[in-house]
Amino acid sequence: MKKFDKAQSLVSLRDLLDLQEIHTLNSRATPNSRGIRRKTDQPYDASYRQAFSVDVDRILHSLAYARYIDKTQVFYLVRNDHITHRVLHVQLVSKIARTIGRFLGLNEDLIEGIALGHDIGHAPFGHDGERFLNEICLKHGIGHFHHNLQSVQFLERVERKGKGWNLCLQTLDGILCHDGELHSDRLLPDSGKNFAQLDKQIAAKKSDPETVLIPMTLEGCLVRMADTVSYIGRDIEDAIRLGLIQRSDLPRDAVDVLGDTNGTIVYNLVTDIILNSHRQPYIAFSPEVSEAVIRLKDFNMKYIYLNPKIKQHTPKIKTLFEQLFDRFLEDLSDQRVSSLIFRQFLKDMTPDYMQQHTPAEVVRDFIAGMTDQYFLEQCPAEMRPTVEVV
Repeated sequence: MKKFDKAQSLVSLRDLLDLQEIHTLNSRATPNSRGIRRKTDQPYDASYRQAFSVDVDRILHSLAYARYIDKTQVFYLVRNDHITHRVLHVQLVSKIARTIGRFLGLNEDLIEGIALGHDIGHAPFGHDGERFLNEICLKHGIGHFHHNLQSVQFLERVERKGKGWNLCLQTLDGILCHDGELHSDRLLPDSGKNFAQLDKQIAAKKSDPETVLIPMTLEGCLVRMADTVSYIGRDIEDAIRLGLIQRSDLPRDAVDVLGDTNGTIVYNLVTDIILNSHRQPYIAFSPEVSEAVIRLKDFNMKYIYLNPKIKQHTPKIKTLFEQLFDRFLEDLSDQRVSSLIFRQFLKDMTPDYMQQHTPAEVVRDFIAGMTDQYFLEQCPAEMRPTVEVV
């Protein structure tokens, strides 16, 4: 068989797989044939790769994904090899969501792409870093900073030296709308979006953090709820491991419904979502389980996320964010080409990126992409907080 004929036969196999999805996926699922990109994408548009599978690989091979390895999940400045970091968290979200998605007949490639990319925009030092960078961005008039907005920013406008990865609309929408910190007992997709609406939602959220974003696909709704499933019990296990809480401290009314170990909590939540979402146009918890999740979230917030034992370095980290931002902004203003922002971030960046971003936005992108350790290495040694080995 000629080379051309072989290539055509592989494309035919892709078309066959796309066709099979009509019969194997839930009628409300998002088949690969519906994947929409901003621009044509040769050679992939004419290859045998299915649309959302390509998105998964692009996210996995992104520089931002590689930096997950040293991004804080909850606990920072703690050296313990068994504490969750972002790279493990997104893998857990992916596994949990794909497990549920298989029983619901949803597209597992789309689920995986959204799950692996959903936290790529997180700043160093987790939600504290996000809050500090938000305050700085507002001060400089470039809108609110949200990690979900920044995830889309990285994947569309920063990666590949400003060219972006040209991901499908459905993948980007799921990443933008994941917001696992918000509790939802039921999520019904806001279908029918296009790229113009995606851009409007990004602008609205940047202007008003109270803007409500709902995923356009069932797969996106599922990842958003799986985000909660993946972290709520895992954060408890990490906190117990670090001596912040004891298992006996967990609220009894939540434990009676969900259990008191991460494995039991995940199993019960996954089972509940499957039972309450099967053959439905939405993803949902039962009322009883939803209330238990709320109680457990409240407990985690009070005794884990706001625990003063893990906040002792927070004021210093805040100061370092402000100092680094000012320094790199000054480097841009003075065209100090010896600065790291020129040598490591802006080197070979496309002209479009430079023309479409203000200096403050460039600094935002540079700092948001830093790992915790890289961030600290840019700070004066005498200012760096100590890392505690636990």
